[in-house]
Amino acid sequence: MKKRPIEIVVISDVHLGTYGCHAKELLKYLKSIKPNQVILNGDIVDIWQFSKHYWPKSHMKIIKLLLQWVAKGVKVQYITGNHDEMLRKFSGFKMGSFSIANKELLNIHGKKAWIFHGDVFDVTMRHSKWIAKLGAMGYDFLILLNSAVNFVSKKMGKKPVSMSKKIKNGVKSAIKFISDFEQTAADIAIEKEFDYVICGHIHQPVIQKVTTTKGSVMYLNSGDWVENLTALEFSQGKWELYRYDDDIAIHSRDMEVFEPTELLEKNELFERLMLEFQTISVPSGNVKTK
Repeated sequence: MKKRPIEIVVISDVHLGTYGCHAKELLKYLKSIKPNQVILNGDIVDIWQFSKHYWPKSHMKIIKLLLQWVAKGVKVQYITGNHDEMLRKFSGFKMGSFSIANKELLNIHGKKAWIFHGDVFDVTMRHSKWIAKLGAMGYDFLILLNSAVNFVSKKMGKKPVSMSKKIKNGVKSAIKFISDFEQTAADIAIEKEFDYVICGHIHQPVIQKVTTTKGSVMYLNSGDWVENLTALEFSQGKWELYRYDDDIAIHSRDMEVFEPTELLEKNELFERLMLEFQTISVPSGNVKTK
């Protein structure tokens, strides 16, 4: 199968380790592309809700594929988010072509890009983290309930619906939060004279130019792999928003036959991770930490 070459792919809010994660769909997408640079913009592994009782093999396959890319020299940059905030203590870590950071400043074809997850703008995260974690649990339950509802709908020949999307799109405070988030990110990026500001966090995929009296900036959000199944792709000098549901080619290919959901026990998960890390060959003197 011929893979699409991509200069940069940005993925965020995968939430591995939760019921709402669409790991199988993400794996199909990752196997369909050949990126030069991969930016994982936060909330890839959901450490907040991580449980030894739920880690399907399909989730492990995502980790395995990313490690294979690192072993081949593909640049993989992990930017920390709020659900994987425990990794922030490792900001500055580098091993081969893999690195961990809280933000990235990139020069892309002569243009400056400011990349970060976005939870820094979340008032709830700064002042009432327990409320945010409680909300995350409720969100995960809603996604699980939504899956059950869509399973029944499919049997009845009806189209799937996203309950979380309907709630967010129907609540004025949620709409205002998204609008304020995008405007705040754009305002700061314009002030700092960036050409691009790239975020995740709010599960709202978009590419849009924001103009104020002080200037303009291209605001991009990679969305998520829970509700929207989206990513950002940069090729041939321009950014595009990838949507899995609109990818006719990927749905027509029998890329892999997935087995029924199988769970890895805690010890097996640890052993698999250690085995995968051992496959990465790192030249001497190429490991750095801060």
